[in-house]
Amino acid sequence: MRLTQSTGPGPSGFDLNLLAALDVLLEEQSVQGAARRLHLSEPAMSRTLGRIRKALGDPVLVRAGRRMVPTPHALAVRAEVSAVVERARTLFAPSRYTELRSVSRTFTIIAHDALAAAYAAPLFARLAEEAPGIRARFLAESHVDAPYLREGTADLEVGVVDTTAPEVHVEHLGEDRMVGVVRAGHPMLTGVLTPERFATEAEHLIVSRRGRLRGPVDTALAELGLERRVVGTVGTYPASLFVLRDTDLVGLISSWALPLAAALDLVTFEVPLPLPALRLGLAWHPRHDADPAHAWLRGCVRELVAGRQTPRTG
Repeated sequence: MRLTQSTGPGPSGFDLNLLAALDVLLEEQSVQGAARRLHLSEPAMSRTLGRIRKALGDPVLVRAGRRMVPTPHALAVRAEVSAVVERARTLFAPSRYTELRSVSRTFTIIAHDALAAAYAAPLFARLAEEAPGIRARFLAESHVDAPYLREGTADLEVGVVDTTAPEVHVEHLGEDRMVGVVRAGHPMLTGVLTPERFATEAEHLIVSRRGRLRGPVDTALAELGLERRVVGTVGTYPASLFVLRDTDLVGLISSWALPLAAALDLVTFEVPLPLPALRLGLAWHPRHDADPAHAWLRGCVRELVAGRQTPRTG
């Protein structure tokens, strides 16, 4: 996309087309990748980066081993650069967004790994059919909280959204709940399952991206004067399922991970405890409110999550 009809500088002496190049460079974090996206040669893209560096008085991208990483200043302006470019797209090329198949964009989605595992395939299939120029990049939830949406590191967050940032829009999609999961033939699956049996007749595995060894289950058990033995944690639900398949440990999953559990011949069961519901939602920065491509992506994710499976136990 070109922001002006000429390559000359604007009234302030800054070529507005550099904003579009800067936006792509910060997204790709690669001169080669940006050159490919903008249909330029690598030398031409390198010269453009040099002009951006001179205009901003900042290196923008610096070498870190074999890759390039943005400077702190580049990270600070990334969201505003993206917002300006999107506003320019809307102003100067509104007809481009009337046909999704002509849109060329990369969207970054922060999502729980189980959500990505369950919904990435149908989302990619829909992209290929309706908007082949749009790419989706899933990033896992981090063990630290960061303003990804505000900074422009991510375009959309989906899952249990716990942000309290006032500038972020959060849309409630529904509620989910956790169920127990074990290998087929596990002793926990026979007889009446009481809180006492759940707590004492097996050892437990927790999924926590922060490595926590306690959770809502332990709170519920403590209210009954019970305590379970947690042998450890893993960072993702898919990893936990492989551990559960090959051990007698007990784990928990939500309905997002039911297809993954079924693929590994694992069995789910109702947990005999009053566990809190999981509130599922979408979150995005308001600069994307009027962006038709982003609105379409939100609609795709909304439909996929709304049509999720209801937990079935066996």
